[in-house]
Amino acid sequence: MGEVISIHIGQAGIQVGNASWELYCLEHDIQPDGQMLSESRIGGVNDAFTTFFSDTDAGKLVPRCVFLDLEPTVIDDVRTGTYRQLFQPEQFISGMEGAASNFARGHYSIGKDFIDVCLDRIRRLADNCTGLQGFLCFNSVGGGTGSGLGSLLLESLSADYGKKSKIGFTIYPSTQVPTTVVEPYNSVLSTHCLLEHTDAAVVIDNEAVYDICRRSLDIERPTYISMNHLISQVISSLTASMRFNGALNADLTDFSSNLVLIPRVHFIFPSYAPVISAEKVYLEQLSVAELTELAFEPASAMVKCDPRQGKYLKCCLMYRGDVVPKDVNAALATIKTKQLIRFMDWSHCGSKCGINYQPPTVVPGGDLARAQRAVCTFSNSTAIAELFSRIASKFDLLFARRAFAHWYITEGMEVEELSAAREDLAALEMDYEEMGSESSGEENEGQEY
Repeated sequence: MGEVISIHIGQAGIQVGNASWELYCLEHDIQPDGQMLSESRIGGVNDAFTTFFSDTDAGKLVPRCVFLDLEPTVIDDVRTGTYRQLFQPEQFISGMEGAASNFARGHYSIGKDFIDVCLDRIRRLADNCTGLQGFLCFNSVGGGTGSGLGSLLLESLSADYGKKSKIGFTIYPSTQVPTTVVEPYNSVLSTHCLLEHTDAAVVIDNEAVYDICRRSLDIERPTYISMNHLISQVISSLTASMRFNGALNADLTDFSSNLVLIPRVHFIFPSYAPVISAEKVYLEQLSVAELTELAFEPASAMVKCDPRQGKYLKCCLMYRGDVVPKDVNAALATIKTKQLIRFMDWSHCGSKCGINYQPPTVVPGGDLARAQRAVCTFSNSTAIAELFSRIASKFDLLFARRAFAHWYITEGMEVEELSAAREDLAALEMDYEEMGSESSGEENEGQEY
């Protein structure tokens, strides 16, 4: 299987990336200095984990990733953290001034001077790959660097590596508890780019993850560390089939081709089960059927929307641990009989399954308990249009008065770009509406046949 390069952009992307690489290392028995325990190294350089780690002559494993930020503070935490010896110093690229939560600064003024260095480092990583599969891009769309520089980088990757898969792990801001007033502008402009330059975008909503941590892990006031540990489990579930040899494995291309029916409708939301606190783990033992049902609950979705109000276009279920195909098939058959969980009439095979026998791992001392089996679902559902509708309404309130628009215009952006991005978001909402309202005409044709 070909290699995958991870790109972590801005504060959210770097902090989620740091949590993810820590989890990868624990799963593969890799020490913080990049050395692997000798008894774990069976099979030499052909082991599956080399999709994410490159092997040096000294026997050290180095992650295939880059960390990018327009200001140094967040990257310095990784540079001086527990896993500082794991990464090459060249993989950290930081500027001296931030994007000030302004998409235009990250995309036009400061980002334009920064992008060539980023592309050069990515090109070096790509040259060291024998068969590059694609890129995983981690960023937030609410801030300035994640949205602005992230969009600029995706445009450049599309130009330089057009046929390689590009999957985005995108943190969307909460409209109820915003951190900056211009988040709606940044989010709409970023979504405009994600539509064009990613094969699939896995959307994670801060508010939904916060609620899951508070409700399921009994944390009264969850921190970003707790939230990132939970998000890293989702990322690990998606990449497990690329890092471990398993029964039903899938690569990046499989993931996007099985979930994306038409190019524009490619925003995916994840659900993860079980989310159990360390205190309760000895009281619960969940079967495959119970896990599957739990994953389809609205409370498990990592986006603040109600999947039961929409229809599932496609769904991908990644099982880990003590799971057999017979139990999975029985669980899915039960799910499809429930009236609240609706798949498209014309979608003859609404779900794809992956099974990896490696059980999930957790960070020692974390809030999440270790389980013998887990499932992570990635759903392409019309319900996600709720998220875009909320962002659009906040955008309209600001843009009707051209509030804060001058900060974008002074950085080299034109006001028409904001209008165009908003129209594109309205078209995306319409796409989801049309997909959900299409009649089951094909089903009738099939019966005649």
